[in-house]
Amino acid sequence: MKTLRIAMERAIDESAARGCPGCGNEAVDEFYTFKDAPVHTVLLLPTTESAMDYPKGDIRLGFCGRCGFIWNRSYDPSLQDYSEKCEETQAFSGTYNRFARELAADLIERYDLRGKHILEIGCGKGEFLALLCEMGGSTGTGFDPVYDGRVKEGGGLTFVKNFYSDKYSSCEADFVVCKMTLEHIGPTGAFISTLRKALGDRQTTVFFQVPDVTRILRELAFWDVYYEHCSYFTPGSLARLFKMHGFEVLGIRHAYGSQYLLLEARPTDQIITATHTQEEAPEDIKNAVRYFSENVQQKQSLWRHKLREFNKTGYRTLLWGSGSKGVAFLTTLGITDEIRYVVDINPLRKGSFMAGTGHEIISPQLAADYQPDAVILMNPVYRDEVKKELTGMGVHAELLTV
Repeated sequence: MKTLRIAMERAIDESAARGCPGCGNEAVDEFYTFKDAPVHTVLLLPTTESAMDYPKGDIRLGFCGRCGFIWNRSYDPSLQDYSEKCEETQAFSGTYNRFARELAADLIERYDLRGKHILEIGCGKGEFLALLCEMGGSTGTGFDPVYDGRVKEGGGLTFVKNFYSDKYSSCEADFVVCKMTLEHIGPTGAFISTLRKALGDRQTTVFFQVPDVTRILRELAFWDVYYEHCSYFTPGSLARLFKMHGFEVLGIRHAYGSQYLLLEARPTDQIITATHTQEEAPEDIKNAVRYFSENVQQKQSLWRHKLREFNKTGYRTLLWGSGSKGVAFLTTLGITDEIRYVVDINPLRKGSFMAGTGHEIISPQLAADYQPDAVILMNPVYRDEVKKELTGMGVHAELLTV
């Protein structure tokens, strides 16, 4: 059975070079394109000019009707610059920190992560790995080229400033975490296969967190399509990816306002054909893809019209959230003078500029001095948090969420 599974994986990987990176299917439907998207959305860019001139790439979303996977067919990893210059942390938000603590506590209870060794692939600045280890009395090793030392090594914590690869297959762990990283990887099938080989005969549980593209398609959330995210998952396509590459899926669930998919799996030598309860059929996603393709331009037109009307009437409009969603929103719509500033609670992003459009990023305090008439919030999960902050600063602007 193990030999048969390995032969199947090899055939999938060979076909993936020509077609779907998940299952190797060569029949692909292309359904959404956007030219000249900034190839990075969370780098700290020091001037308007450097932000506007930042390198760009094209987005061509393809859909695989066999496994339901969606990916950017024009993605070029050589354009990416993952380094300490990336400032992607969400740890300055109380809303996000509550989610992180609840998730850590849940994983510790589910998998008895006490006194264990945890490996995190794509650990970012290291906050979540440190939290898991602190709450469970565990040790951990994190891999990420953007790690910058703000979470200190020592006390059982080690960080490797590099991408995880088969080079590190000898690094054993009791539990593997990979949060908000798989969507940044183009050859997804090859990556999951590499992880499976590294685990060998060990029954190590793996936990993955990715954005759910089902919500993006159904809500026409074009601001959630950007260059770094070259791979897009539904519950079904995520489960099928793991099953095709030697894992048994233990569970799939939604979190964070249904924006995230959480998957747990463990290695198996069996060929898993059973359908998980959360797995939708590829045909269901095909319908959602068609809906997105037919209606997303109208959604974009409505936003352009709203912002231009605000500008004509003298409305002072701010965008709240300078991360990837904000960059994609502004660049996709071609927004310039309609929005004056972009606000972010992360003090490390203050004074830098938005890739593609060059909008200046300011602190909430400067936003209060500006006294906007309208604030567009890039993530509705933070609505209560932002509303409270605006009220506390004496800002009574209309708060709109995408």
